Amino acid sequence: MNKFSFYKGKWWIPIFLWVYLILTPLFSYGSICVVKSKVESHKVIPSTVLGMTQSIVITGTVRDSQGAMPGVTVSVAGKSTATITDYQGKYSITATATDILVFSFVGYTTLNIPIAGRTVVSVHLQEDATQLQEVKINAGYYSVKEKERTGSIAKISAKDIEKQPVTNVLATMQGRMAGVDIVQDSGSPGGSFSIKIRGQNSLRADGNQPLYIIDGVPYSSETIGSIATSGTAPTLTSPLNSINPSDIESIEVLKDADATAIYGSRGANGVVLITTKKGRAGATAFTLNTSTSFASVTRTPKLMRTQQYLAMRQQAFANDGITVYPDYAYDVNGTWDANRYTDWQDALIGGTAEINTLQASVSGGSQRTQYLLSGNYRTETTVFPGDFKYNKGAMHFNMNHASDDDHFKIVFSANYTSQKNNQPAMDLTSVSLTLAPNAPALYDADGSLNWENSTWNNPLAVLESEFDSRINDLTANTVLSYQLLKSLQFKTSLGYSDLNSNESRTQPSTMYNPAYGLGSEFSSLSTNYTSRTSWIAEPQLNWSTAIGKGKIEALLGSTLQQQKTERLFLNGFGFTSNNLIHDLASASVKTIDLSDETVYKYQAFFARINYSWDTRYILNITGRRDGSSRFGPGKQFATFGAVGAAWLFSNEALLKDNTILSFGKLRTSYGTTGNDQIGDYQFLDTYSSSGIAYQGTIGLQPVRLFNPEFGWETNRKFEVALETGFLKDRLFLSAAYYLNRSSNQLVGVPLPGITGFSALNANLDATVQNSGLEFTLRTVNFQRKHFEWTTNFNISASRNKLVSYPGLESSSYATTYVVGEPTTIIKLYRYIGMNPTTGVYQFEDANGDGVLTSIGDRKTIADLSPRFFGGLQNQFKLDRLQLDFLFQFVKQDAFTAMPGVPGMAVNQLTSVSDSSNQQPYTAGANGAVISAYYRYVLSDGAVQDASYVRLKNVSLTYDLPVKITTDFRCQLYVQGQNVLTFTKFANGDPEFKFSGYLPPLKVYAAGVKLTF
Repeated sequence: MNKFSFYKGKWWIPIFLWVYLILTPLFSYGSICVVKSKVESHKVIPSTVLGMTQSIVITGTVRDSQGAMPGVTVSVAGKSTATITDYQGKYSITATATDILVFSFVGYTTLNIPIAGRTVVSVHLQEDATQLQEVKINAGYYSVKEKERTGSIAKISAKDIEKQPVTNVLATMQGRMAGVDIVQDSGSPGGSFSIKIRGQNSLRADGNQPLYIIDGVPYSSETIGSIATSGTAPTLTSPLNSINPSDIESIEVLKDADATAIYGSRGANGVVLITTKKGRAGATAFTLNTSTSFASVTRTPKLMRTQQYLAMRQQAFANDGITVYPDYAYDVNGTWDANRYTDWQDALIGGTAEINTLQASVSGGSQRTQYLLSGNYRTETTVFPGDFKYNKGAMHFNMNHASDDDHFKIVFSANYTSQKNNQPAMDLTSVSLTLAPNAPALYDADGSLNWENSTWNNPLAVLESEFDSRINDLTANTVLSYQLLKSLQFKTSLGYSDLNSNESRTQPSTMYNPAYGLGSEFSSLSTNYTSRTSWIAEPQLNWSTAIGKGKIEALLGSTLQQQKTERLFLNGFGFTSNNLIHDLASASVKTIDLSDETVYKYQAFFARINYSWDTRYILNITGRRDGSSRFGPGKQFATFGAVGAAWLFSNEALLKDNTILSFGKLRTSYGTTGNDQIGDYQFLDTYSSSGIAYQGTIGLQPVRLFNPEFGWETNRKFEVALETGFLKDRLFLSAAYYLNRSSNQLVGVPLPGITGFSALNANLDATVQNSGLEFTLRTVNFQRKHFEWTTNFNISASRNKLVSYPGLESSSYATTYVVGEPTTIIKLYRYIGMNPTTGVYQFEDANGDGVLTSIGDRKTIADLSPRFFGGLQNQFKLDRLQLDFLFQFVKQDAFTAMPGVPGMAVNQLTSVSDSSNQQPYTAGANGAVISAYYRYVLSDGAVQDASYVRLKNVSLTYDLPVKITTDFRCQLYVQGQNVLTFTKFANGDPEFKFSGYLPPLKVYAAGVKLTF
C-alpha cells in the first residue's frame, strides 16, 4: 500500500490543499446555476370548465434529494391561505386555477409555481447555500439564526450521523468539527472515546471533560466502572455508550465564552448539546432500517517471521558468549519446532466481528399533536477468539402538543437504553505483538488448550476470565411553556436520569495451567454496582420586543439540580465449583472494597440579553451565578459571564448589493467559565475502613484532609472570528483565533510524608493557556438539476502552554512540567548516536555530572499531542445516487514500537533486523545494552512521525425506483468506517500509536431502509 504523510518540511502540502479547495468553486462558478423546480405533470382541468376564480383543492408532494420533506410551508401568493406538508411531504390547499403557490423551507430555495389549472402540483426543492444562514442553531437555553450568532458553535445533523456505522456518539463527530479533537480509546465493543474541545485546560486528567446535555438534561460523563472489573478497554466504562446515534437529530458543540458562559462552572471545557429526533405532523409513517456489518483491525505492524526471529535469538546468545542454550530458552533450544510459524496477530486479533442492527420507527400526528416512537437493537461480536458479544437495545419516544391558541405547549421526550456486554477480561493485542512466532499450537489434538508440557502460558487461557456488564439507562425531559403576553413567555424544563450499572470480572482456576493443580478454591470474582440518579428543574422567562430598527431578547432563569451516586465494589475468593463463580454468596471469602453514597447539589441563576440593531450590529451578554456542593464553606458560589459582539458588515449600504461578497460577519467574545469537575466531598475530612480489627472492632483511617479554601477553577476565554460568503454563499469561509487561560488549578498539593498524607486537595496558583486557529470552508462546486457536488473542509491548529507555576522546581511536578511548554510534554533523554566502538546507544549528559539519571538528564522535550488536525468531506448527488466520503487527517508524533530488548524472548518489528542503527542483540547478559535500550525507549530517538490521512467514512446510497404506493421509498446503502489509512508510521494504527490495546476497527456495512 502506498503511504502518505505530512512529512516534516513539506509545508506546501496543506497550502496546496487549501488553494485547491478555494479555486475549485471559483473555476466552476460558470456552471453553477439556481436549480429550477422539477414540476410533475398531472391532469390539467381547463379554466373554461372550472372558471378563473372558482376555488379548487390542490394536492401534491414536496421532496428534496433525500426524499419527502415534512414541514415545508405552502402558501398562496398574495393571500393568507397557507399550510405545511406532513411527514410524507404531502399537502392540500385551496386556491384558484390562476393562483401561484409558494413553497418555502429554511435552507432551501423558495419556489413560486403557477397552478395553471392543475389539481396536483408536486415539486423538488434544492438546498440554497445562502438560505443556510437562516437555519436555527441550538445554543442551549436559546436558539439563534446561524448568521446572527455571536458565539462559536459547530454542528452536525442526522444527515451526517446516519451515514456512519458506529455505536458511540463521539465517533460520529471525528474529523467533522474544527477545534474538536476526538480519539478512540479502544476498538473493543463498547470501547470509549476521549474528547478535547480547544485543548486541555486542567492539569488534572479527569478535569477536561465537556458538559453533555441531552434534550436539556445534563448527562454525567464520569466513568461508572472500576479498575478491578473493567474489560478489554484501557479506560473504565463510559456512560456515553448509552446514547443511541440513530436517535439523534443534531449535535452542537459550544466552544467560546459567549456560547458556554451561560452554563457557568460546567462550561469550561465546552458543551456538547445532543438533540434527539421529534415527531412531525402528517399521516402515520413507518420506517424500517436494517444493516449487517463486518469489522476487522485497521492496521497491524509487520513482525519477524520464525527464521528472522531465531536468527536474532541465536545472535543474541552468541553476543553474550553463550554457546549452550539454557533449558528455559524453549524457542531456540529445540524444545519448540524451529520450522513452525504462527502469525499471532492473525490468530489472536485477526478475526472478523459481525454487527447487526435493526431499527424501526412510527411517527405522525396532527398540526397540534405530533409523536415519534422508535426502537433500535444492535449486536456485535469481537475480533478475539471465542463467543463474545455486545448487545444494545434502545427505545426513544417524543411527543409535542400545542393548544388551539398556541399559548400553551408541551414537549416530552424519553430515551431508554439497555446494554449487555460480555468480553474477554484481558486484551490479547499486547501478547499478539510479542509472542515468539514458533510458539506451540493453541490446541491439542483433542481440542483442549495446549500447554506444551508447561513450556508456555497459552494466550487463550486468559479468555476464561470474562468481563460482564449490564447497563440500563433512562433519560427523560419535559418542557412546558406558556405565552403570557405577545412578547413574554414562561417556560420550565424538567429532567430526570437514572443509570444502573452492574459489572463483574471472573478469574476461574481454569485459566491456569492444569499442571499447577489449582482447583476452584483459587477462583475469584470482582463485582461493581453503580447507581446514578439525577433530577433538574429550570424555570425560565423569555422576553422579546422590537424598538424601531432594534430588537431585544432577554432570558432569565434558574437551575436546581441534584445527583446521587451509590457504589458497591465486592470481591469473592474460593468457590466450591467454577459453575458457581457468578454467585458471590458461594465464595468462601468475601470482601468489600468500596461502599459509598455521594450527593451532588447544584443551584444557579442565569441570564441573557441580546440586542440587534438593523440586522448589522449584535451584542450578546450572558451570565450565571453558580453554587456547588463540591466546594468548602464560603467558596461554594461564583459568578461567570461573557460578552459577545458581531458586525454583519455585508449588510452595510456600501456592500449590500455586492455581487461577489454575499455575506460578511466579524465577531468577538470574551468571558469567564468555571470548572467543578473534582468529584464530591474533596474538601472534607474523609475516612475509610482500615480493614484491621482491634479488639474485635474494625477501625477507621483518614484518607483526606479538610481544606475550607478549596474553590473554583476559572477559565478566561477570548475569541475573534471572521465569517465570509462569496458568490451567493457558494463559497463560505470562516476563520477564528482563540486564547483561553485556565487558572486556580484544582490539584493535589504534595505534603511531607511525616503528615501521613501524600497530598492536600487545593487550588494551585498555576495558569494553563490554550490558543489556536480554526478554519472551515464550505463550497458548492456544482449545483444542477441532476447533479450536485459540495465540499466541507476544516482544519485546527492548537498550542497548549503552562504559563506560570510558582514553586514548580521544588514541587513533585518538577519532572513533569516546564513553564512555557505544553502540559502534555514528555521529558526525554537526548539521543546522540551509537558508540563507534561498542555499538551501544549514547545519550547526552545534560547536567554534565558524568552520570546519566532520569531527573538530571531527561531535558529534551517532546509533545505527542496533535499539532493540527481536520477533515475533508465531499458529497455528490446524481439523481437517485448519493456518495459521501470524509478524509480525516492528523499531524502528530508518536513513540516507535519498543516491545522489549531485541534478542530476548520477545518478537520484534521486521525493521529491527534490517536497521543499521540497532545496537547488538543480547539475551539478557549484557547489562550495558539493556540499560541503553530502556534509556532509548525514553529518548527523542524513539520518537517518529505518526501523521496520517484516513478515509474515515464513506457512504453510497441509492433510491430504488420502486412505486408500490405513493408513500413507499426503498433505499439501499453501503457504508465504511476507517476504510483506508495513509501513513508512514510503521507500527500499526497511527491513531492508537502502538498502545498495546485493540486499535480501531475497519467496518463495512450494507443495509436497506424502507419508508411507507
